[in-house]
Amino acid sequence: MEAHSAVEERNILEKIPALLLSWYDGCARVLPWREEPTPYRVWVSEIMLQQTRVEAVKPYYERFLEQLPTVAALAAAPEEQLLKLWEGLGYYNRVRNLQKGARQVMEEFHGEIPPSFEALRSLSGVGEYTAGAIASIAFGIPVPAVDGNVLRVVSRLLARRDDILDAKVKKRVEAEISAIIPKERAGDFNQSLMELGAMVCLPNGAPKCGECPLREICRAHEQGMEESLPVKAPKKSRKVEERTLFLLTCRGKLALNRRPEKGLLAGMWELPGVPGKQKEPEAREALEAWGIQVKDLQKLVEAKHIFTHVEWRMVGWAGEITEPVPCFTWVSAQELSREIALPSAFRAYVPEMEKRLQQNI
Repeated sequence: MEAHSAVEERNILEKIPALLLSWYDGCARVLPWREEPTPYRVWVSEIMLQQTRVEAVKPYYERFLEQLPTVAALAAAPEEQLLKLWEGLGYYNRVRNLQKGARQVMEEFHGEIPPSFEALRSLSGVGEYTAGAIASIAFGIPVPAVDGNVLRVVSRLLARRDDILDAKVKKRVEAEISAIIPKERAGDFNQSLMELGAMVCLPNGAPKCGECPLREICRAHEQGMEESLPVKAPKKSRKVEERTLFLLTCRGKLALNRRPEKGLLAGMWELPGVPGKQKEPEAREALEAWGIQVKDLQKLVEAKHIFTHVEWRMVGWAGEITEPVPCFTWVSAQELSREIALPSAFRAYVPEMEKRLQQNI
């Protein structure tokens, strides 16, 4: 494999802005947060887009901005409203930190999102990438916004075999991008790099090199190694947890629990459950420990949900009881629809919940 000098790499990098911005001007997707890139709108979009596809984000974004159109409205929003607006997006700490950051803006910056990378970086939930995106897109500050898309593009462009998950590699790329950002179009340039990674220089060995505006200067394409890059250290295997969930209804209401205030899905609502995949006799024993007897206990579908470091494998049991037990919170179909945010981990059981609640209205 041919090695390239720092001078050759710098020459390649310096050609990126003109080629990429010309392509971006003609090919950029029309996205709601690009139409009016105010600091607040950009901030909300960047937090929503973390670990979530653009198409999935769009309807959430529109609804969120409709109900919480300003940083002041976000800062003042009740938690239940906040979580309901986020329901289905997952990674709920994102929106909790977003609200903490909004309250910082109200208290520390007189209600104005600060036009400074360092000040943005001080806000809760705002890392270097997010601060760079807001600073460049909303304020035109020439700072880099390096995410996985950008790391992949640079890795292929320069045919580098460094591990892109290494913090030192990211720092190096940030410095290299910082040196070539066109000061008059900082936000567009950062977005063009993200766009290229999202739409053309795709992950998992499937880049669309025939559509790439940088293919003529791309070392990986030249060497036919684009599908083997970037290099990533293998992820640690996820911990698997088995759970038995109970879908209990009583007089048109559903039993829910609050999760602990710390840990996975902190403070969120959940279906009552116990560890392990319980067969019917064990499931009945668990119910009896709560003071519940169900005459007709029905087994539901098995389901799984993947978090970042944990995988839940679930089995469900459903039944109607005659008296609501006080160890649970009992909610109506209307409350579940309008007020209660139920994490997407329980999505497989929502149709059965809705059916059983409707039967009892």
